[in-house]
Amino acid sequence: MSSVTWVYILLGLYIVYSTYEGMKGFFKEKTAAGYAIGGRSVPFIAFLMAATAASFSGWTFIGHPGLIWRDGLAYAFASFYVITIPITGTFFAKRQWLLGKRYGFVTPGDMYAYYFNSEALRYLVVLTAVLYSIFYSAVQLMAAGALFNVITGVDFITGALFLAAIVWFYVVTGGMKAGAYVGVLQFCLLVGGIILLGIFVIHDPQFGGWSGFAASMAKLDQKFLTVPEVITWGLGKKGAASWTSMMILTYMFALMGIQSSPAFTMTFFGIKSPKPLAWQQTFMSTFVVGFALFYFTAFQGMGAKVLEVAGVATFQGMSDRTIVPTLIQNFLPPFMVGLVFMGAIAAIHSTAAPYINTGGSILLRDVYWRLIRKQQAGDAEQIWVNRILTTVLTISALYVGINSKAALVILGALATAFGFVMYVLLIGVCWGFKFPRVGAVLGTAAGMFAVYLTYAVWPNPLSMHCAFWGTFVGLIVAYICKGIGIKDDKETIDRQAEIRQWLDSVDAPTESGIKWRGIMKFVVPLWFFFAIGPACILGNNAFSFAGFPPLWSWQIFWWAASIVMMWGLCFKAEMSTTNDDQIARANKETMIVVKA
Repeated sequence: MSSVTWVYILLGLYIVYSTYEGMKGFFKEKTAAGYAIGGRSVPFIAFLMAATAASFSGWTFIGHPGLIWRDGLAYAFASFYVITIPITGTFFAKRQWLLGKRYGFVTPGDMYAYYFNSEALRYLVVLTAVLYSIFYSAVQLMAAGALFNVITGVDFITGALFLAAIVWFYVVTGGMKAGAYVGVLQFCLLVGGIILLGIFVIHDPQFGGWSGFAASMAKLDQKFLTVPEVITWGLGKKGAASWTSMMILTYMFALMGIQSSPAFTMTFFGIKSPKPLAWQQTFMSTFVVGFALFYFTAFQGMGAKVLEVAGVATFQGMSDRTIVPTLIQNFLPPFMVGLVFMGAIAAIHSTAAPYINTGGSILLRDVYWRLIRKQQAGDAEQIWVNRILTTVLTISALYVGINSKAALVILGALATAFGFVMYVLLIGVCWGFKFPRVGAVLGTAAGMFAVYLTYAVWPNPLSMHCAFWGTFVGLIVAYICKGIGIKDDKETIDRQAEIRQWLDSVDAPTESGIKWRGIMKFVVPLWFFFAIGPACILGNNAFSFAGFPPLWSWQIFWWAASIVMMWGLCFKAEMSTTNDDQIARANKETMIVVKA
């Protein structure tokens, strides 16, 4: 059978499974909370795999190799988001789950508005969630259209609409838990597809084996094999990003915004227990996905560059959106085309699903239910309005994606920059950093505005990503408000003191955990400095092994070190682990402040 036939057969099976999960949720989920956050009962395996798949998505499968092809190994430092994405969860996820369980929070707006005693903050978070959902989902849906177009010949827009309809259906019908169960399959397809495509590329005879591939890479222009400089002075200019050391570091900050986004806050609220968190962060993300990215996405991107430079006709006139689809079409036998195609679709859907689902739920709970219906709408009404709002977000994401000319990964990084601004609020809620309510509101607003300015008006000043500037400005504004003497009222102070006392009591580390946290306070900044910070430029002339260029060898070494670092943070420093007593207290010591 032809490759296109296999694509449709496997796509058909995938549609059947996702439709089944969606319809199962349709008939089972009868409460608004059950639909929006899975009734706080998403199980261990479903979260472990679905959250990992949601973190990496279609831009990892398609956009990431595409930019390695375009910009070389300097961009391949982006593979370190297998650490910087879950490290945000390491800092905040467990404590968000504990807070959600005790106080009954359904949306991140509930949590932030209660802690800072500010409804204005709720609506800033709603705005963040909507922008994030639209931009990040747009990346996924456009990647799907590009892939479908190259593999099957179906028109780009038609393909994007068709594949968007699939994810829209099972999300709209089944809600969060349906998306999580489909996410288990999506994770397997995502990682398997990346590895399979990389294997077929690197074993293709035209490269002459690994030695031939390495020799061809060594002949490439040095701009594809080195980090250009530590920092570029001056205001940003329009055009492609310059992958300086500081751009690499601050771009990783943008990716840290994935698990600080409002969507992931709702995902953390939805899990049955926090026990899978440490395993997701250390093993599934850092190790499993890291293995796929540091080797096999780089094989794809650098392989395409070698063929382009060699004058292979198929690889002339490519764009970052079409590199991976072209590799699939030219390097894989028919059945593998279908299987790897499904890996890419699974990657795309695994991220689009939770973002349009949580975006709709946030609009429903924080705007329609609270502001318009004054908390009087019943479960059935909430679920159906949620479905309508999810549909609106899907259509909006399609419109943005179809009309955007930005590179897939860069457009996605704009979305995650808004998520990273949530650090301003999370460090207060989860760890007690002190600034007044006015500082939280103005800091968040200023941070979002700074993201816009340093993305659209003065792109990447000092070759530093807009995510850095947004959060930096947000924190400066928040602490200026504290510095000039703005105070909170007694109700807010007492509320925050009660939360701090309970949270610090239930999540107090053991003596061993305290010692490890002291160690990690030095280890983590050092890792950031050398692996993805200013010192990563040392990789240009560092060691080389097994034929890998020095910069690639540097990346692999620090990836291996990061696995140990994440194990130390998550398990030994107890940042992500919980015991039965902590879970029992969270279940029993409830103080629900949100109406169901």
